[in-house]
Amino acid sequence: MHAWPQVYPLPRKDRDTGAMTGFVDLRSDTVTRPDEEMYRAIMAAPVGDDVLGDDPTVRALEELGAEVTALEATLFVPSGTMSNQIALAVHCNRGDAIILEEESHILYYEVGASAIIAGVVSWTLPSIRGAMDPNAVAARFLTEDLHRPATKLVCVENTHNRKGGAVIPLETLTEYRQIADTHGIKLHLDGARVCNAAVALGVPVATVTAPFDSVSLCLSKGLGSPIGSLLCGTEAFIDEARRWRKRLGGGMRQSGILAACGIVSLRGRIDRLAEDHLRAQSLTVGLENVAGLKTSPKDTETNIVLVHTEAPAAQWQQALANEGVACFPVASHTLRLVTHLNLSDADVTKTLDAFHAVATGFTP
Repeated sequence: MHAWPQVYPLPRKDRDTGAMTGFVDLRSDTVTRPDEEMYRAIMAAPVGDDVLGDDPTVRALEELGAEVTALEATLFVPSGTMSNQIALAVHCNRGDAIILEEESHILYYEVGASAIIAGVVSWTLPSIRGAMDPNAVAARFLTEDLHRPATKLVCVENTHNRKGGAVIPLETLTEYRQIADTHGIKLHLDGARVCNAAVALGVPVATVTAPFDSVSLCLSKGLGSPIGSLLCGTEAFIDEARRWRKRLGGGMRQSGILAACGIVSLRGRIDRLAEDHLRAQSLTVGLENVAGLKTSPKDTETNIVLVHTEAPAAQWQQALANEGVACFPVASHTLRLVTHLNLSDADVTKTLDAFHAVATGFTP
């Protein structure tokens, strides 16, 4: 049985010095907390009933999301998982087939929802750092007959979580689009961290999203919002997606108080992701020569660092927790460290010191 993740103390501000104390939290870029700018935006947000289409702040966020991704329309939903699953349900009929990378978030972290909600068959392919071979994708397509389902959708994750925040090359995305057009297939982007991909590539977000029929963009990973994702696509796609959101219980009322945070994220938090990438690179380089560990600076493209351990990763996790650093194992001998906007250069230094201290006294 999967153990519930260990709960760590929250960071707190010292009353005398004003400094933040507590754990350096590298578990995910979802652990960030709203800052004063977001709280001001919440307080000032005009709201209405979004299920009835009356919330002006939600409408403003959705218009901004469409502008950022250069897609026709956008829908604000509570989570990235709901966003992905709505996309599958709109693009596919029950019994249709989809193609996924074998360690994709949709397959690995969404609790079998694609089988339960959309009722699709999932064909998986291996990859090199999250990028499936376009020829292998094309070869996996099935046409419908008496015995087999038709392939209706290809899903791509960019950046790829379990591959260490890997960026899928733009030329590969273009090849997926060409193949999809040839076969009449739709493309969906699980772009939970698509803004990280765009910043790493030095291009606008719309350049990364351009090949896709639908895009899921998470506001609470890296961009600092407390809740929410955007599902983007054509007007007709979003009209049907809105029905699925209601069907799944995702219709919210005065959700402008959340959408206000999303507006702050999209207007001012994308370019600063480069700081997270630099800190991730500093961690990777700093850990290269620590005994019992292996990292790869060339493979740390964005804000996720994979640290391979000779001893069980769970033992490293506990020892690091004792030194004030929180992280997760993602495999039996692999730790994941994720940088985000609530971290500082001092936190990077503290983390490296903690790893060195553990390595010095740690007996595998």
